[in-house]
Amino acid sequence: MAMRTDTNPTLADKLAAAIADGILNGRLPPGERLDEVGLAEQHGVSRTPVREALRQLAMSGLIDMRPRKGAIVSKATPEEIESLFVAMAEMEATCARLAAMSMTPIERRRLQARHESMVALAKTGETEAYSDANVAFHSAIYAGAHNAPLAEYAMSLRRRVGPFRRAQFRMDGRLLRSNQEHDAVVRAILSGDAAGAHAAMIHHVSLVEDAFEAFAAINAA
Repeated sequence: MAMRTDTNPTLADKLAAAIADGILNGRLPPGERLDEVGLAEQHGVSRTPVREALRQLAMSGLIDMRPRKGAIVSKATPEEIESLFVAMAEMEATCARLAAMSMTPIERRRLQARHESMVALAKTGETEAYSDANVAFHSAIYAGAHNAPLAEYAMSLRRRVGPFRRAQFRMDGRLLRSNQEHDAVVRAILSGDAAGAHAAMIHHVSLVEDAFEAFAAINAA
Protein backbone atom coordinates (compact mmCIF):
# COMPACT_ATOMS: atom_id res chain seq x y z
CA MET A 1 0.00 0.00 0.00
CA ALA A 2 1.45 3.37 -1.01
CA MET A 3 2.01 5.87 1.76
CA ARG A 4 0.83 9.42 1.24
CA THR A 5 3.64 11.95 1.49
CA ASP A 6 1.92 15.17 0.43
CA THR A 7 -0.59 15.63 3.25
CA ASN A 8 -0.69 18.98 4.99
CA PRO A 9 -0.34 19.21 8.78
CA THR A 10 -3.61 18.52 10.54
CA LEU A 11 -5.16 20.89 13.07
CA ALA A 12 -3.95 18.57 15.82
CA ASP A 13 -0.42 18.68 14.37
CA LYS A 14 -0.47 22.49 14.44
CA LEU A 15 -1.80 22.58 17.99
CA ALA A 16 0.86 20.09 19.10
CA ALA A 17 3.55 22.26 17.49
CA ALA A 18 2.25 25.40 19.22
CA ILE A 19 2.08 23.72 22.63
CA ALA A 20 5.49 22.09 22.14
CA ASP A 21 7.01 25.48 21.32
CA GLY A 22 5.67 26.81 24.61
CA ILE A 23 7.17 23.89 26.52
CA LEU A 24 10.55 23.97 24.79
CA ASN A 25 11.02 27.73 25.15
CA GLY A 26 9.98 27.72 28.81
CA ARG A 27 6.61 29.49 28.61
CA LEU A 28 4.96 26.30 29.86
CA PRO A 29 7.15 25.09 32.74
CA PRO A 30 7.39 21.49 34.01
CA GLY A 31 4.54 20.63 36.36
CA GLU A 32 2.02 22.97 34.73
CA ARG A 33 -1.38 21.44 34.02
CA LEU A 34 -2.67 21.72 30.46
CA ASP A 35 -6.43 22.09 30.55
CA GLU A 36 -8.24 20.73 27.48
CA VAL A 37 -11.10 23.23 27.75
CA GLY A 38 -8.76 26.17 28.21
CA LEU A 39 -6.58 25.12 25.28
CA ALA A 40 -9.65 24.64 23.08
CA GLU A 41 -10.91 28.11 23.94
CA GLN A 42 -7.47 29.68 23.52
CA HIS A 43 -7.06 28.25 20.02
CA GLY A 44 -10.71 28.49 18.98
CA VAL A 45 -11.16 24.78 18.35
CA SER A 46 -13.10 21.84 19.77
CA ARG A 47 -11.60 19.54 22.36
CA THR A 48 -11.10 16.72 19.84
CA PRO A 49 -7.96 18.12 18.12
CA VAL A 50 -6.68 19.26 21.52
CA ARG A 51 -6.88 15.66 22.80
CA GLU A 52 -5.02 14.40 19.72
CA ALA A 53 -2.36 17.10 20.10
CA LEU A 54 -1.82 16.15 23.75
CA ARG A 55 -1.60 12.48 22.77
CA GLN A 56 1.15 13.34 20.28
CA LEU A 57 3.06 15.32 22.90
CA ALA A 58 2.77 12.48 25.40
CA MET A 59 4.48 10.22 22.85
CA SER A 60 7.38 12.69 22.72
CA GLY A 61 7.72 12.76 26.50
CA LEU A 62 6.90 16.47 26.72
CA ILE A 63 3.77 15.87 28.80
CA ASP A 64 2.49 13.19 31.14
CA MET A 65 -1.12 12.03 30.98
CA ARG A 66 -2.12 11.35 34.58
CA PRO A 67 -5.37 9.78 35.85
CA ARG A 68 -7.75 12.43 37.23
CA LYS A 69 -5.15 15.14 36.66
CA GLY A 70 -5.02 15.19 32.88
CA ALA A 71 -2.02 16.53 30.96
CA ILE A 72 0.94 17.78 32.96
CA VAL A 73 4.01 19.39 31.38
CA SER A 74 6.94 17.04 31.76
CA LYS A 75 10.47 17.39 30.51
CA ALA A 76 12.15 14.79 28.38
CA THR A 77 15.59 14.00 29.74
CA PRO A 78 18.67 14.50 27.55
CA GLU A 79 19.12 10.72 27.57
CA GLU A 80 15.58 10.14 26.31
CA ILE A 81 15.99 12.73 23.57
CA GLU A 82 19.35 11.26 22.53
CA SER A 83 17.80 7.79 22.30
CA LEU A 84 15.03 9.12 20.08
CA PHE A 85 17.49 10.83 17.75
CA VAL A 86 19.72 7.75 17.52
CA ALA A 87 16.70 5.62 16.61
CA MET A 88 15.49 8.25 14.12
CA ALA A 89 18.90 8.48 12.46
CA GLU A 90 19.14 4.72 11.98
CA MET A 91 15.56 4.46 10.71
CA GLU A 92 15.89 7.35 8.24
CA ALA A 93 19.29 6.19 7.04
CA THR A 94 17.85 2.77 6.25
CA CYS A 95 14.99 4.41 4.35
CA ALA A 96 17.45 6.56 2.40
CA ARG A 97 19.59 3.53 1.53
CA LEU A 98 16.58 1.59 0.26
CA ALA A 99 15.23 4.64 -1.57
CA ALA A 100 18.51 4.93 -3.46
CA MET A 101 17.99 1.37 -4.68
CA SER A 102 14.21 1.33 -5.12
CA MET A 103 12.83 4.74 -6.06
CA THR A 104 11.20 4.93 -9.47
CA PRO A 105 12.34 7.62 -11.94
CA ILE A 106 9.25 9.72 -11.23
CA GLU A 107 9.77 9.43 -7.47
CA ARG A 108 13.35 10.62 -7.90
CA ARG A 109 12.21 13.62 -9.97
CA ARG A 110 9.59 14.50 -7.37
CA LEU A 111 12.13 14.25 -4.55
CA GLN A 112 14.47 16.56 -6.43
CA ALA A 113 11.61 19.01 -7.06
CA ARG A 114 10.69 19.00 -3.35
CA HIS A 115 14.30 19.68 -2.46
CA GLU A 116 14.62 22.52 -4.95
CA SER A 117 11.39 24.14 -3.77
CA MET A 118 12.78 24.21 -0.23
CA VAL A 119 15.82 26.22 -1.29
CA ALA A 120 13.74 29.39 -1.65
CA LEU A 121 12.05 28.80 1.71
CA ALA A 122 15.43 28.41 3.37
CA LYS A 123 16.83 31.55 1.75
CA THR A 124 13.85 33.69 2.79
CA GLY A 125 13.74 32.24 6.29
CA GLU A 126 10.18 30.93 6.10
CA THR A 127 10.52 28.69 9.13
CA GLU A 128 6.99 27.30 9.39
CA ALA A 129 6.65 26.63 5.67
CA TYR A 130 10.11 25.02 5.59
CA SER A 131 9.24 22.84 8.58
CA ASP A 132 6.07 21.60 6.87
CA ALA A 133 7.95 21.00 3.61
CA ASN A 134 10.65 19.17 5.55
CA VAL A 135 8.15 16.63 6.84
CA ALA A 136 6.94 16.01 3.28
CA PHE A 137 10.54 15.70 2.03
CA HIS A 138 11.49 13.06 4.57
CA SER A 139 8.16 11.28 4.13
CA ALA A 140 8.88 10.98 0.40
CA ILE A 141 12.10 9.17 1.26
CA TYR A 142 10.26 6.80 3.60
CA ALA A 143 7.78 6.00 0.83
CA GLY A 144 10.61 5.68 -1.69
CA ALA A 145 12.09 2.83 0.33
CA HIS A 146 9.13 0.75 -0.94
CA ASN A 147 8.79 -1.04 2.37
CA ALA A 148 5.44 -0.23 3.99
CA PRO A 149 6.22 -1.46 7.54
CA LEU A 150 9.49 0.48 7.58
CA ALA A 151 7.78 3.64 6.31
CA GLU A 152 5.09 3.34 8.98
CA TYR A 153 7.68 2.86 11.73
CA ALA A 154 9.63 5.86 10.46
CA MET A 155 6.53 8.08 10.43
CA SER A 156 5.54 6.94 13.92
CA LEU A 157 9.01 7.67 15.27
CA ARG A 158 9.10 10.99 13.47
CA ARG A 159 5.91 12.07 15.25
CA ARG A 160 7.65 11.40 18.56
CA VAL A 161 10.76 13.35 17.56
CA GLY A 162 8.77 16.04 15.73
CA PRO A 163 8.73 18.74 18.44
CA PHE A 164 12.50 18.56 18.84
CA ARG A 165 13.09 18.60 15.08
CA ARG A 166 10.90 21.68 14.65
CA ALA A 167 12.66 23.53 17.46
CA GLN A 168 16.06 23.34 15.72
CA PHE A 169 14.77 25.58 12.93
CA ARG A 170 14.69 28.49 15.41
CA MET A 171 18.47 28.60 15.31
CA ASP A 172 20.00 31.27 13.06
CA GLY A 173 21.15 29.86 9.73
CA ARG A 174 19.73 26.40 10.42
CA LEU A 175 17.33 26.41 7.45
CA LEU A 176 20.15 26.91 4.96
CA ARG A 177 22.36 24.31 6.63
CA SER A 178 19.48 21.82 6.69
CA ASN A 179 18.91 22.37 2.99
CA GLN A 180 22.59 21.84 2.25
CA GLU A 181 22.51 18.56 4.19
CA HIS A 182 19.45 17.50 2.21
CA ASP A 183 21.40 18.16 -0.98
CA ALA A 184 23.92 15.45 -0.09
CA VAL A 185 21.10 13.00 0.64
CA VAL A 186 19.28 13.81 -2.60
CA ARG A 187 22.38 13.55 -4.77
CA ALA A 188 23.16 10.11 -3.34
CA ILE A 189 19.60 8.86 -3.83
CA LEU A 190 19.35 10.21 -7.38
CA SER A 191 22.64 8.55 -8.33
CA GLY A 192 21.65 5.22 -6.77
CA ASP A 193 24.44 5.44 -4.20
CA ALA A 194 22.89 3.42 -1.38
CA ALA A 195 25.88 3.61 0.97
CA GLY A 196 26.26 7.33 0.33
CA ALA A 197 22.57 7.97 1.01
CA HIS A 198 22.80 6.05 4.27
CA ALA A 199 25.86 8.00 5.41
CA ALA A 200 24.46 11.37 4.33
CA MET A 201 21.22 10.80 6.26
CA ILE A 202 23.03 9.66 9.41
CA HIS A 203 25.14 12.82 9.20
CA HIS A 204 22.06 15.00 8.62
CA VAL A 205 20.10 13.69 11.60
CA SER A 206 23.16 13.96 13.86
CA LEU A 207 23.40 17.64 12.94
CA VAL A 208 19.67 18.06 13.59
CA GLU A 209 20.29 16.73 17.10
CA ASP A 210 23.23 19.10 17.56
CA ALA A 211 21.07 22.06 16.49
CA PHE A 212 18.30 21.08 18.89
CA GLU A 213 20.78 20.76 21.75
CA ALA A 214 22.07 24.26 20.98
CA PHE A 215 18.49 25.57 20.96
CA ALA A 216 17.72 23.83 24.27
CA ALA A 217 20.88 25.21 25.88
CA ILE A 218 19.99 28.79 24.88
CA ASN A 219 16.44 28.46 26.19
CA ALA A 220 17.62 26.90 29.45
CA ALA A 221 20.03 29.76 30.14
